[in-house]
Amino acid sequence: MSRLQRAVAKAEREGLLTWTGREDIGRTAAVREPDLDPRLSPRDEPMREGAAVEDSLEGIILSPLFVAATHPTSAAAEQYRLLRTRLDGRERGRRAQLLLVTSPGPGDGKTTTSANLALTMAQDFNHKVVLIEADMRRPTLAGLCGLTPERGLVDVLVGAAELDDVIVQLPDQHLAVLPAGQTTSRSTDLLGSSTMSRLIETLRHRFDRIVIDSPPVTLADTHVLARLADGILIVVRSGVTSRPALEHALEGVERDRIAGLVLNDVDLSVGSYAGAYAWTTGA
Repeated sequence: MSRLQRAVAKAEREGLLTWTGREDIGRTAAVREPDLDPRLSPRDEPMREGAAVEDSLEGIILSPLFVAATHPTSAAAEQYRLLRTRLDGRERGRRAQLLLVTSPGPGDGKTTTSANLALTMAQDFNHKVVLIEADMRRPTLAGLCGLTPERGLVDVLVGAAELDDVIVQLPDQHLAVLPAGQTTSRSTDLLGSSTMSRLIETLRHRFDRIVIDSPPVTLADTHVLARLADGILIVVRSGVTSRPALEHALEGVERDRIAGLVLNDVDLSVGSYAGAYAWTTGA
């Protein structure tokens, strides 16, 4: 039994994970991560002057799901900070600079996890972090961040905009966001292009961490993005993700690239938080 399989089995034994098909929106999060790829190397170049972004934006209203920003003292926000800390501890000095966040299917919570993880990385380590919305078919990250961009990643990849014209600094959040922009049916070709590869290399020189909100693993887009990633986080939603869907997701990515498995939508009501925390920190 693999490390990931043991983690899932432990979650089941402790009542944190159920296999159903319900679609209601719940709460976040307990986590368990295996070791990162030991071949990864840390970034060692500083961000270039003038790389970033707009100094301020007016009228930003963050989604309540962006708990690391809107409810920073909540149990859910603490779990995202715990995820960030455990990922950093398992890197053992070899940082996974680019993390790809995906899931077995839609509605598992990958976008919420992407946003909150990226923000906690920016807050706790004072790193320069960029969050990329790479789900070009069903983009929802920009809305979660309170943005309504007319242009974004799609426009950069087709040559209709420059990177510095579309990347946005969330006010008071120490986090840069590259929204997808308009939806497109050409997403796989664009994400797998040499232009995307060059863009990622540019961002690697500008930022300490890159977090990509990608489509579910059932789409080809995620597999072309996975080639660029140092580590892959798979988000599983308790009570929504099916066991076959998770098994299919694990089979669809390279095991040595899997940076972690995030159990989302765990009940953190009174009396359950301690159990979630104990499972998170267990071996």
